[in-house]
Formats: sequence, structure tokens, C-alpha cells
Amino acid sequence: MTETTSLAPSPAAVAAAQTDRRRTLKLEHLKSAFARNKILALVIAIAIIWALFTQLTDGDFITARNLSNLLRQMAITGMLASGMVFVIISGEIDLSVGSLLGLMGGLAAIFDVTYHVPLYINIPLVMVLGAAVGAFNGYWVAYLRVPSFIVTLAGLLAFRGILLGITGGVTIAPVTNALVSVSQSYLPDIAGYGLGVLIFAVLAMTTMRSRAKRAEYGLTVPPLALDLGKLAVAAVVIAGFFAILDAYRGVPLPVLIVLVLLGLFTVMARRTVFGRRIYAVGGNLEATRLSGVNVQMVKLLVFALMGSMAALAGIATTARLAAGSPSAGSLQELDAIASCIIGGTSMRGGVGTVFGALIGALIMATLDNGMSMLGVDTYWQMIVKGVILLLAVWLDVATSARR
Repeated sequence: MTETTSLAPSPAAVAAAQTDRRRTLKLEHLKSAFARNKILALVIAIAIIWALFTQLTDGDFITARNLSNLLRQMAITGMLASGMVFVIISGEIDLSVGSLLGLMGGLAAIFDVTYHVPLYINIPLVMVLGAAVGAFNGYWVAYLRVPSFIVTLAGLLAFRGILLGITGGVTIAPVTNALVSVSQSYLPDIAGYGLGVLIFAVLAMTTMRSRAKRAEYGLTVPPLALDLGKLAVAAVVIAGFFAILDAYRGVPLPVLIVLVLLGLFTVMARRTVFGRRIYAVGGNLEATRLSGVNVQMVKLLVFALMGSMAALAGIATTARLAAGSPSAGSLQELDAIASCIIGGTSMRGGVGTVFGALIGALIMATLDNGMSMLGVDTYWQMIVKGVILLLAVWLDVATSARR
């Protein structure tokens, strides 16, 4: 009969295992904290970047005029990003939005200059056409099962070609003052402050309503002092935001449009069945399909929404340039995608917010604006933006749970 003995681990091995376990737990806590506070981290990053550019430009960066121009610049990317975020959340990608922006902006200019279509007809007409083109992309992706990368890559080439064809490769100008006003008009000071009060009131009401709902369902309610502190910080930020813009000429209309889109799309994502289905499709496509959701229609509608946002951005671009340019929107899809990823949208789908995408768009616009003021060469600007995008994706992979 053979006697077997088990060797107990040495004290050194036990200590090493405990140390490794503690390190793993600390790393997991760090990842979890970062995942919960991505937006806060982005806001801090913006503050640091603004402080750096302000120092390097001897205060020119932080002037009211430059910040107003910066926000107008961000608004067009923000329009694209507010649609792109839902495309990525649903687990797809759209590489055609830059070319579609140029095509829709060119059509708006042609309708305005050649056919003298009134603005109140021109804008909805172009947006409907953009939604139709987006739905066409969505049909190929959802119903014909062609990968969205291929469909939209084809669109990137085809839409640019159509734009060059209908414009003859020349700029369409001059557009009417009515169309120019879409990007170059401002809200009066009183209206701007009124809008700020309205935004804060909605934010406060939403916070209090959320507390009441959590209490009603027996969930943990954050301390009242914490929520009041957040509202106080929000009040300071909102007041400072509108004060800076009013110090120049007021709130630019494109910025107002982006704020409206933020409110509408946030409500859609959080409060509607369609919004929840977009997240469900991106989170687990098969489970969502088996639960009875028409996932094909959801994806088609998401691409249609993206098309309408590309059309709106195209109109704003034409208005800003006061002309329809055949090169408008070139590589703009990369800025839109980068804005979403930097803002916390996961390339694996199912995660993301419009607010985060707009913060990402602000970071991208800040880098463009600040480096241009410093006279940084274009190739260095592209390198910096590429590195930031790569780091943003790496952070998403490193801080997200594996699925």
C-alpha cells in the first residue's frame, strides 16, 4: 500500500499569491472607476488641453471670439457624431458620412442658387433625401447582409463621385443670405440666457425625478448633497458657457442646433423603445432577435437617422462657407468616428452616449483649433489626432469587461 502525501504551498508562495490577488483587485477597481467616470475624465482632459493652449497662445485661445469660432467648428462634427454614435452602438460603422455631407451640402447649394428653392423647403427636402440615402445604406446592411464597412466604403466613393458630377467639380456660389444665416447667425443675449435657464431647469427636474423614481422602486438614492453639488457645478458651467458666447456676439445657431439634438437624442436613447432597442441590438444581436425585435428595421432606421444628420451637417457646411464646395466633408467621417470613440462609445457596440460623442467632438475641434493657432503643420495635427484615437480605443478595450 502506497501512502500519498500532499505538499502544502510554502509561506512565500502564499504571500506572493495574495499580493497578486490584491493587485488584480486594485486594477479591477481602477478599471471600474474609470468606466463609471469616463465623461468626468474627458471634461478634465478638456480643461487641461484648454489651459495648455491658453498658456501657449498667451491667452488668445481663451478669448470669446475664438471660443465662439471653436464651438461653431465643433457643431458640424457634433451633428455627424450625434448620428454616428447610434450607428456604432448598433454594432455597425458608416464611412460614407463625409461624402454624403458633401453631396447633401452641394444639393442644398444647387437648390438655392440654381432653382431658388426657399429655405423652409430646401432644408427639409435635403434632410429627407439624406435620410433616404442613409436608409439605402441600411437596406444593404440589414436585409442584404453586406458588411457595413463595405457598403459605406462604396458610398464614400460613389457619393463623392455624384457630387463631382452634379457640380462639375466647381464651387456653387453665391448662396442666398437666408441659407448663410443657418451657420452665421446668433441668438440675442436675452434669448441665450433664457436658454441657459431652461437647460438648468430641465437638468434639475431630471435629477429630482430620477431621485424620486429610485426611491419609489427601492433603489439606492445618492445623498442629496451630492446631487445638489452636481447641480451647482452644472449651473456654474452653463452660466460661464453662455456668458463667454454672449461676450462676443451671442450663441451661434449651429451650437443651438447641436444642443437641441443633444436633448432630443438623449431622450430618445433613454426614454423610448426604439432607443433601448438600438442598445439591445448592439449588445446582443441574437438575443434581441429571439426576443421578437425586428433588428433589421432597427438597423435600417439607424442608418436613415445617420443620413439625415449628414444632410444637416452638409447644409451647415454650405452655409458656413457661403458656397457648395465639391471637396466639402473630405475625411469628416474620421472625425465623427473618432469623436464617438473618444467620447466613450465602444466599437463592439451596445455602449455610448450622445453627450460623450459631443464631448469627443469638442476635443477634436479643440485640437484642430489650438494647433492651427500655434502654426503646427497639418501632418503633425493628423498624427496627434491618430494617436489620440488609438489611445481611446485602447482605453475602451482595457477598461471594459470581455464579452
